[in-house]
Amino acid sequence: MTPGILALIVLALTITGYVLGRQRSVAVAEKERTRLHSLPGYYGQTVALFAAVPAFLLMAAWLFLQPVLIESQVTTQIPDSAIPEGGARSLVMADVRRIAEGLDLVVDQGGVSEDELAAMRADFSNVRNRLADVGVALGADVSPVVFEAAKTYRHIGNTGSFARNVAVILVALGFTGWALMRIRPNLRARNISETFILTLLIGSSMVAILTTFGIVASLLFETVHFFRLHPYQDFFFSTVWNPQFRGGSDLGVLPLLWGTFYVSLVALFMSVPIGLMIAIYLAEYAGKSLRSFAKPAIEILAGIPTIVYGLFALITVGPFLRDFIAQPLGLGTSSSSVMTAGLVMGVMLIPFVSSLSDDIINSVPQSMRDGSFGLGATQSETIKRVIMPAALPGIVGAVLLAASRAIGETMIVVMGAGAAARLDLNPFEAMTTVTVKIVSQLTGDTEFASPETLVAFALGLTLFVFTLGLNILALYIVRKYREQYE
Repeated sequence: MTPGILALIVLALTITGYVLGRQRSVAVAEKERTRLHSLPGYYGQTVALFAAVPAFLLMAAWLFLQPVLIESQVTTQIPDSAIPEGGARSLVMADVRRIAEGLDLVVDQGGVSEDELAAMRADFSNVRNRLADVGVALGADVSPVVFEAAKTYRHIGNTGSFARNVAVILVALGFTGWALMRIRPNLRARNISETFILTLLIGSSMVAILTTFGIVASLLFETVHFFRLHPYQDFFFSTVWNPQFRGGSDLGVLPLLWGTFYVSLVALFMSVPIGLMIAIYLAEYAGKSLRSFAKPAIEILAGIPTIVYGLFALITVGPFLRDFIAQPLGLGTSSSSVMTAGLVMGVMLIPFVSSLSDDIINSVPQSMRDGSFGLGATQSETIKRVIMPAALPGIVGAVLLAASRAIGETMIVVMGAGAAARLDLNPFEAMTTVTVKIVSQLTGDTEFASPETLVAFALGLTLFVFTLGLNILALYIVRKYREQYE
């Protein structure tokens, strides 16, 4: 029985518990000729909660712990001689899991009984043929020892799954019966139901916080592991990025930080003036009909996938800049450049700046405009000397949030700026950013424990600190200098 089917059974028991709880509460009230403390629906909800919550908690804990316990037990059965030279035990365990899944397919689809499966040890070539029939191909280095470990893995897993199914169903039935027996007219069923809802809301609010802590912890632990293998002085102060995966790698972050800063700066120079002028026009000059059409149309830019922007940079913007600006001026011959990625990214950021700035400008009270007009100021003078100073803290916060978005962009940089890590002032040369190198270091056939792979976590933590600092700065500026009007 799969976890999905088990969840449907528990859900059916939950619905049944709700119906029985509601009926029993009405029957008990009629029998004792008294009023219920809560509505009958709350009694049904109480029974349903006791039927579902313990069962689903047990199921979730079992699904989390069972693979860990099985793997810790099976891995002790694999001798060191079964591990290929230069390989890792984790890779052998991956083969064990793959073969175990294939054996399930052999039994389910191949018409092989459990007794026949147990007797396959003597003829390992037959095992390979059976697994190949269901789409599981074994490498030449897979030994009979690994196959026996896979059989053990499968046996323990099937036994554990059966025990899980029985335990979850018994827990659901037991708590359903116990909750039904507790139903009395004076039972505060509404309080129980509302307490559970409150707990659920608190747990939901904690998800984001716990997720943030989990992300930071995972980055921090792997970064510490990386700095045990690679000197942190070379990482933070070296100007060369040259991962070799064969020793002698130079993993300096400075070229990547420079590329990230340079591309983001070009994008902000593109997006901030245009976005701010759009916001001023829509808030102060445009009529209601034009505003109702133009603002949603501009915000469509924020919904375009970044891969589309990357293709636009690669096919249109890059060749145009190369043929009409870079080559005639002798500044470069490549269509991939900082200017290409920055301009396209700036177009993507326009809605972020314009929409937030428009909302901030509209929040300035109309009385301030009327007072300025009453003193004889023109509309442009009112915008320049009254509205913009009042909205400036919020606008600065919007720009910093757009900068955070630019720093974290990947696809536009990959397709528009190239992958060269260098320190250069020429905006028509190819460069790269931190996010691009994080992707490149974690993809491909690489050993996870090597410094060249673990460096991705150090880069991720560095980028996280930078963006977190920008967000904190934006919040500080907005809160410290924000003007509140009645």
